[in-house]
Amino acid sequence: MARAKIKDVAELAGVSSATVSYVLNGKCSISDETKSRVLDAIEKLDYVPNLAARGLSMRDSKLIGVVVPQTEPGDRLMFQNSFYSEVLGSIEYYARQKDYHILISATDANESYLTLAKQRNLDGIIVIGMYPDDFYHQMKKTQIPIVLIDSYCDDHYYHNVRIDDAYGSYLATKHVLENGHREVAFFAGQIKENGVMKKRLQGYRQALDEYGVAYQEDHVFEGQIDYQSGVDLTKKLLDSKLPVTAVVAAADILAIGAMKGFYEAGKKIPEDYSIIGFDDLEISQYMAPGLTTVKQQISRKGQKAVELLLKHIENPDLSKQEEVLPLELIKRESVRKID
Repeated sequence: MARAKIKDVAELAGVSSATVSYVLNGKCSISDETKSRVLDAIEKLDYVPNLAARGLSMRDSKLIGVVVPQTEPGDRLMFQNSFYSEVLGSIEYYARQKDYHILISATDANESYLTLAKQRNLDGIIVIGMYPDDFYHQMKKTQIPIVLIDSYCDDHYYHNVRIDDAYGSYLATKHVLENGHREVAFFAGQIKENGVMKKRLQGYRQALDEYGVAYQEDHVFEGQIDYQSGVDLTKKLLDSKLPVTAVVAAADILAIGAMKGFYEAGKKIPEDYSIIGFDDLEISQYMAPGLTTVKQQISRKGQKAVELLLKHIENPDLSKQEEVLPLELIKRESVRKID
């Protein structure tokens, strides 16, 4: 059976399509008798409103777009890193509490998000991670409220929820140095100008400088923010024969991959190598040994992004807002003290 349309409901109830719409939306005062006829017709026809079409005709669609990074342009989404699953789950949960739904997508560096935003009549957009400058220039053209998560884009159009990435990496490196390590490697994702990895590299360098340890480029290993990259970077480190005793990983998922890489090479943590992560993913406490790391409030990021976005939706004249969430060093068993 073909899906019933609003005109079918109107015909059965003996009213106009506009009247049916008024009953559904509660926008106008309709007599109880007319409302009853319309509701009876809806029940008999098993009519379900088309939310997409409804969104186009109303002020809002109750739909929030969420842009999620990809491992590579045109490749899979970064859900193998549970950081993204956690922040996305938080966005969905808090949006749902306010009767909003989310539409998840990714964009290539050369792809405009404008078409999708207009087609789906998005009420707002949350963008996770960093993208090329042209992406942000294009997004502004939507004139839709937008909140960035983990971005250092300095355009005043965007709201932002982030942490102090340089400080977090500084805390991690400082902890390793306090435990006597002086040959310290740094495992990172792709280091891009003004990106999160660049900031975390800066924090690593700041701590080295504070302790009088020379920065060495060959101690920096760059890959992807995923488990396999942690394994692969560990192999590169071991093959290099560098006298490294500790690794500062720019993400827990990298650190966990590194622990696997050391294990496969017959090395022990922390007896042979100390390692510290960044994020405090839930799995980090279940590792053996437990992963020492810098804790950020991942779920809180999603919550604050939704709250800020809805605040802007309700107040279109809202000026730029920024939330910088706190960090905390979590000590477990993956870093040992050396003389």
